[in-house]
Amino acid sequence: MDSYELLWPTALFVAEGQRVARSSAGMWSDRVIWLLTEALSGATAVADFEDVATLKAFGQADPWASADPWASASAQAAHRDPQREWFTELINRAGELRHAITPRPYWPQRHADSFPSFRSGPRDVRREFARIVTDFEANGYLVEAFGKECVDDHRDLPEPAEVIDRRLGIADLWPLNPAAWDDDTFYGLVEVFHDLLSRPRRRHYHSWNDCGWHYSEFHAVPGQTLYRWKINHMLRSAGIDYELAAEGEDLGRLVAITDDGRSQLVQQVLHASAPSIKDQVEHAIALFRSRSTSPENKRSAIVALAGILEERRQLIRDDIGKPDEGALFEIANRYALRHRRADQRGDYDDAFLDWIFWWYLATVELTNRLIATRQ
Repeated sequence: MDSYELLWPTALFVAEGQRVARSSAGMWSDRVIWLLTEALSGATAVADFEDVATLKAFGQADPWASADPWASASAQAAHRDPQREWFTELINRAGELRHAITPRPYWPQRHADSFPSFRSGPRDVRREFARIVTDFEANGYLVEAFGKECVDDHRDLPEPAEVIDRRLGIADLWPLNPAAWDDDTFYGLVEVFHDLLSRPRRRHYHSWNDCGWHYSEFHAVPGQTLYRWKINHMLRSAGIDYELAAEGEDLGRLVAITDDGRSQLVQQVLHASAPSIKDQVEHAIALFRSRSTSPENKRSAIVALAGILEERRQLIRDDIGKPDEGALFEIANRYALRHRRADQRGDYDDAFLDWIFWWYLATVELTNRLIATRQ
């Protein structure tokens, strides 16, 4: 295992690996090989997996030959299949695998002042984005959306540019041409491809007339999870203060980056909120952290959270105390946030909106916990 390097997030590799390990259908080893090919750097893991089958075929080094005869049928089946045992151990120990790292910068990159073509800028991140999408396309992640030509199948396939145009409202964006994109087009494509990608969990090679790989059993969630991981790393490396949201109403949309503590608060509120308020919470968060948010959107987000807290006012009064409860709502009522009366203050910096939003969101999370302790 020391020679294996992950190209995927560990949690995604484990989730997909566990799904494959549970399967009992034929051709399961092909699914294993496809997963190892995608998720691990190089071909070492695939070779090791295939070597296990070779040893078994020649009756060599089978440590399961003396399996307990009183074991359950499922346990005996596992012992009789060294490949499954090898793969299961790999998945169980995935946390020990290191991630593949980007090579250290080469001479032109280290001396970018002398090599203008290596200076980073907007075009570089757009070219990197096009490369990422091209890699996904090569591995069949766009087949469900765009289809695939086959020598034995002459059906009309959708035109990729039209598929993108229907979603984004901009024509002629396929094939990808990073040099032609403005900021809005680039960010729009980042979001569109999140929704178009699906991971194929199976593939087979069609040898007739060298047709190539065919992909099937598509699932959007692992494809989108891997896409977000790669794109968010790309954006961070480029110093762009946005990321693709991993949950909530704005799933797969670019949102403003916050510190780890606030990100954890968002996750906690989204996961722990009761169904009766979940839609309100998701909408408030989406309004506030959108890439195109405005002061008015932030006010609306605060008002939505204030409405939740208003419904829980008695709970707050009972557990926190009346003076603190009054101060909580005085902010929303005295400033031009909720009622927007003439006697309310409106001459405050927009940073105030950020402060009150996070305060209210944290209070929603607090009331969630208080309610949970009473159940």
